[in-house]
Amino acid sequence: MLVILPPSETKSDGGRGAPLDLDTLAFPELTPIRKRIGEAIVDLAGDLDASRQALGLGRTQLAEVDRNADLWLSPTRPAIERYTGVLYDALDHASLTRAGKTKAADRLAIGSALFGVVRAGDMIPAYRLSGGSKLPGMPTLAAVWKPALSDALDAVDDFVVDLRSGVYQQLGPVRGAVTATVVTEAADGSRKVVSHFNKHYKGLMARELVATRRNVRDINGLAAVLADAGQRVEVSGATAITVVTD
Repeated sequence: MLVILPPSETKSDGGRGAPLDLDTLAFPELTPIRKRIGEAIVDLAGDLDASRQALGLGRTQLAEVDRNADLWLSPTRPAIERYTGVLYDALDHASLTRAGKTKAADRLAIGSALFGVVRAGDMIPAYRLSGGSKLPGMPTLAAVWKPALSDALDAVDDFVVDLRSGVYQQLGPVRGAVTATVVTEAADGSRKVVSHFNKHYKGLMARELVATRRNVRDINGLAAVLADAGQRVEVSGATAITVVTD
């Protein structure tokens, strides 16, 4: 099973790893595109105003430009430790057992506007680039990544659960991957798609899928793991599940 998580705009600082080496990342067929985008954001960092506009930064976020400027020089750390925020708080990788962390390295991947997708243990630096960003002189990131990212993920010989948000799914859709929608259900039975806590529930889902001893191979096995963990799950299509919350 491969579970693809969304990235986060917030990232931890520092790291103890050597500077970024694209050749060490999973999915090496994506290296040329990673290099192209990486060089583009480093060049862009030389123009503060252009960086602010392209990356959607406010005046209090100018340190993000420095991160991009140092992309090839700054220290790295495992991707699962680099990304932060609501989803990663719920996943709580640091609290996993040694066996859990081994499973996380095997089962988790993370979508990325810069790298396309990385494995949990891939060593990456802090950077700033969102899936909807438009870099000067380049088409949209979706156009840059298609079809290479889809081809790389389609070649994964495993059951794929795609928890990425829409903008990152568009960078490289995965044929046959199971997606998840989180909804709330009111007393009258009406439902509404969760927005604010969507990442939280997907983080909990990822944690259960890392912790399980089952070899999940299909959507029914996926639903069973989540149901056993106390989540209310419905198989809502051939490749879609719905998680219902109060």
